[in-house]
Amino acid sequence: MPDHGVRAAPLAGPLHAILLAFPVALYPATLLADIAYLNTEVIQWTNFAQWLNAGADFSAGLLLAWAAISFFVGRGRHHRGRSLTYLIVVALMFVLGLINAFQHSGDAWSSVGTLGLVLSIACAVLAIIAAFLAHSSTTHRGVRA
Repeated sequence: MPDHGVRAAPLAGPLHAILLAFPVALYPATLLADIAYLNTEVIQWTNFAQWLNAGADFSAGLLLAWAAISFFVGRGRHHRGRSLTYLIVVALMFVLGLINAFQHSGDAWSSVGTLGLVLSIACAVLAIIAAFLAHSSTTHRGVRA
């Protein structure tokens, strides 16, 4: 039996995918650096985590701007729900990453601690969710004329 579904393209184009790749790589790397610091207490891990988080925040800011432009200027109405969900996830990822940067700017043990680790986990999970939303496609069923 033939499938009459119309497959929609993913939300992310090539340039958008490049911007999304940085938070997807850098937020989990920040989490790993935080875990390494909590296990070893070597201060260099917090410095590394701060730089990773700064790079992720910078690219997440560009990504948020791109996602907002795509939402308001972008595709047809059948993508509106996914675009809004994606925009909310990216905005939340950016805001939590910024709060995480402020948390990591503290001194020594207080820079990571429980809150820093939780924020790093949240940013890493949101980055992966954003990648899934951007690169997955949906099937719309209907009658084609």
